[in-house]
Amino acid sequence: MSTQRLHVGIIGAGRIGKVHAESLAFRVPESRIVAIADVNREAAQAVAARCGIATVAESSEEILANPGIEAVLICSSTNTHADLIVQAAQAGKHIFCEKPIAHNLGQIDRALAAVEAAGVKLQIGFNRRFDANFARVRQAVVSGEIGSPRMLHIISRDPGPPPLAYIRVSGGMFMDMTIHDFDMARFLIGDEVEEIYTAGGVMVDPEIGLAGDLDTALIVLRFRNGVIGTIDNSRQAAYGYDQRVEILGSEGKIATENCYPNEAVISTGKMVRKDLPLNFFMDRYTESFASELRSFVAAVREDQPTAVTGIDGRIPVVMGLAARKSYDEQRPVRLEEVNG
Repeated sequence: MSTQRLHVGIIGAGRIGKVHAESLAFRVPESRIVAIADVNREAAQAVAARCGIATVAESSEEILANPGIEAVLICSSTNTHADLIVQAAQAGKHIFCEKPIAHNLGQIDRALAAVEAAGVKLQIGFNRRFDANFARVRQAVVSGEIGSPRMLHIISRDPGPPPLAYIRVSGGMFMDMTIHDFDMARFLIGDEVEEIYTAGGVMVDPEIGLAGDLDTALIVLRFRNGVIGTIDNSRQAAYGYDQRVEILGSEGKIATENCYPNEAVISTGKMVRKDLPLNFFMDRYTESFASELRSFVAAVREDQPTAVTGIDGRIPVVMGLAARKSYDEQRPVRLEEVNG
């Protein structure tokens, strides 16, 4: 294992770039951020000032050309991910890339081929695998604590929809939002999905429908091992960020509830209540963001496989394509139909 800190460059200083920069700077002492770049230079300068990053690079090319940078975090817009992975691999940099790699399987395969040819490490940013609650659910399945899993239910509802400008370029709800749930389904059950059926609609904002997307969906998954799964998605939950999981097994069940800013319960003559859940992913998944970066840094420093591979990044995109095809054609779709 290397005793030196891993020298990292960050490409992208938007919302998730800022989260990752703060995690590395303040919570992962085994790393050092050498430089950051963003097309919005002011955003990069603000993150650099906040996180003590010495260099604000002019471009991603400057990051990749820097011989003092061993690994890069790709936190830019999705349409840049695949090309940046290829360029980073060719530059010999280890890569952490936010999801999804791309919306197109051909672009994903080109990126993964470049990573394999270069012999560098790639980890995809499915941070929920590193959440303590969901990790405990996975442990219960692996250990046989609840027997053989039979049914999985994932509830994932946002407190409010993203801006329409984002929705128009996001690739749709299945690629932007549900993709995390597709990854969680595979991770928690430990098997692959073979068929998907989607029922969905536009119930939150008609403008989302005019942009060609959905905002509400129920997705049924059939796993190869016979497990039946459901994913319950909404772009808006009036009470906040709703993130829950339940697995029913032959010997019992395991379930996780939402996370709250405190555990206080207020009881009066009129009602019993508690405060609303933590509001949105920056608060709910703070620790998991740090944990996934610790895992990536450790994999590079110890020359071990990454915890979330390129294939783990590819399969949820296949699932997203199948989910959309199912909605459009109003029928179950086998993943092999879209896995070109």
